[in-house]
Amino acid sequence: MRPSPAEIVRTLVAGRLPGLVHVAHRPGPHHVRHVTDPDGRVLLLVPVVSDLAAALRPTAGGCEVAAVLDVLDLPPAAGAPALGRAWVSGWARQLHGAEARAAAVDFAAVDATGDLLDVGTRFRLFRFEVVEARWERAGSVRRIDPGAYAEAEPDPLHPVEAALLADLAVHHAEQLSAYLCRQLGLVDGGAGAGPRVVRLDRYGLLVAYGRPGVPRRARLAFPQPVADHAELARLLHPMLCPHAGVGERRR
Repeated sequence: MRPSPAEIVRTLVAGRLPGLVHVAHRPGPHHVRHVTDPDGRVLLLVPVVSDLAAALRPTAGGCEVAAVLDVLDLPPAAGAPALGRAWVSGWARQLHGAEARAAAVDFAAVDATGDLLDVGTRFRLFRFEVVEARWERAGSVRRIDPGAYAEAEPDPLHPVEAALLADLAVHHAEQLSAYLCRQLGLVDGGAGAGPRVVRLDRYGLLVAYGRPGVPRRARLAFPQPVADHAELARLLHPMLCPHAGVGERRR
């Protein structure tokens, strides 16, 4: 198993990566702080005095403005492949009153910035429902059904992926290399010379191996998708400490 295109787009636009907003018929793009709420709707936190606030100001007689959120993946480590780029678009409108307060709670669940306390004074919250989604990778652009996008969930490990990879490389390199060699049928080259994990998600590990100049990659799937960091740790423990279970059973 591996993430679906809809899940990848939801992961990219969830709010952990920098985003740009393009506003129809206005100069841009504009850097923006954004998240997505549990339904996949995009929330934009915009300073009142900014070019983006001016661009999102509706024309006479309207209350919504066509906007596109553009997010590029940042690989978590050197040599790791990127997940690509996501564009999601819809009609942005400013939120007021109870809607703004509820949206601020959704925003804080992803990014608990203190600027949310100033929504209505120094900042405004805008929201749009995604009516079009696209995913670009390796020069190919794929359209994602808005319904599939709304039903998908962002990967729970993506926010901590870089830290997890660093921890595996620093504290478990020898055990992990041995495990990967067994799974891939390779001769164990030892820590630093064997295969290494370059990406991970709720479905499994992406492993890089091969001779210098002849890189290869393989995907190792987990028995079941993991729900969070704690479940991943429980899953990896017997892989990295294969004798732990024996010792525990003997005690």
